[in-house]
Order: sequence, then C-alpha cells, then structure tokens
Amino acid sequence: MAAVLFDFSGTLFRVESTESWLRAVLKEAGLTLSDPELTDTAQALEAAGALPGGSDPVELPADLAGLWAVRDSSAELHRAAYTGLSRRVPLPAPGLHDALYERHMTPAAWSPYPDTAEVLRTLHERGTGVGVVSNIGWDLRPVFHEHGVDAYVDTYVLSYEHGAQKPDPRLFAAACADLGVDPRQVLMVGDSRAADGGAAALGCRVHFVDHLPVAQRPGALLPVLDLVG
Repeated sequence: MAAVLFDFSGTLFRVESTESWLRAVLKEAGLTLSDPELTDTAQALEAAGALPGGSDPVELPADLAGLWAVRDSSAELHRAAYTGLSRRVPLPAPGLHDALYERHMTPAAWSPYPDTAEVLRTLHERGTGVGVVSNIGWDLRPVFHEHGVDAYVDTYVLSYEHGAQKPDPRLFAAACADLGVDPRQVLMVGDSRAADGGAAALGCRVHFVDHLPVAQRPGALLPVLDLVG
C-alpha cells in the first residue's frame, strides 16, 4: 500500500460526550442547571442527534430530512442541520444553540483514540502517504494541530470544501490525486460502511473500525500497520 486514507470522527478522533458538551457551554455562558435538569437536557440533545460526531437522531423531524441528507456538502447546511436539531430541545437561553455548535468545532471537544498518534507517526516515518477524508461542515485541521498529529497528515479532503459527500468517489479520488497514488494501492480506514465503503468503487481496499468511546477502543487502529506492510 502506498497510502492510507482515514475518516475523522469515530476513526481517528471522538467527540466529547453530550453531557460534557452541554456543561462546557453552560459554564462559558455563566449558566447552571440542576443535576437532574442537566442530565435530562443532555439526554434530549443526544436523542435529537444535535451533537455533530455524536449519535444520529432517534427520530429525524420530517422538516429537516432534506437538509440532513446533504448536511455535509457545505458549512451553511451543516450548521443549519445541527442547530435545527438542537432547537428541538429547550435550553436556558436561545443563544446556547449556536454556542453548542461553536463548541463542537473546538479542539477541546475532541480526543484522539489512544493509538491515533502512534499509527499516523509510524506511517509517516515509513514514507506512506496519509490523507484524511471526512464528511464534515468545518475545518478540522486545527484539531489535528492542537493534538500534535498534523505533521503526519499529507492532505485533507473535507466534504464541505468539495460540495460532495462520501460515498461519492470524487472525494477519495481527490485524496489519491493529492497524494499522487493509484487508488488500487490505497487503504481507506473508516467507521461507516455506507460512507467510507465508497472508496471501494475506485479499487481502494477498505478497513472498518467501530465508532466507540475513546476508553473502549484502545488499539483498533494498530492492525492498519500490518495491513499496509
């Protein structure tokens, strides 16, 4: 394999819990909720699917279905989809919905999986090209920089910058072109068979990991090093 492409959320990094997300925004705003209110509100936000990178909506509102389907194709649509979901949940102040969205884009909201740095660094040291291909509505590069792994990534292909979403093969093709490699010599690593599996249309090999909390997935990326050889 000449290169490895990685998904972002649920593959290399995991977003904080919904309760942590809500707590951080309330603290920044100088607001408090009782413990039962905080728990109930966090659970409602999670059921709504309001945290990008978190759980999908338990029940997608009909008026947001069209927006949800294309949410990762632009920054504006991404924000509209997720703030639209969060507004289904009452919060102590109306501005908190936008504050929650802003919070999820900060490096502090994301944690790398325990083996992320080791795998990216090892691939880089071996001379294997590394790309990140993500369905997302904002620039994740600062997350990689803040967590000290940006030096190991050669290219980022982000859906909102291309106006297309995985499994569209154009995104994987763009990453392969940036890296100057034949897709048949590329491994795509992701957590979504529906989205990341699109790389197979180009002839890429695909390897899946489970989208689990960081503490529950200590070494799922390490087999990638053996697969690449």
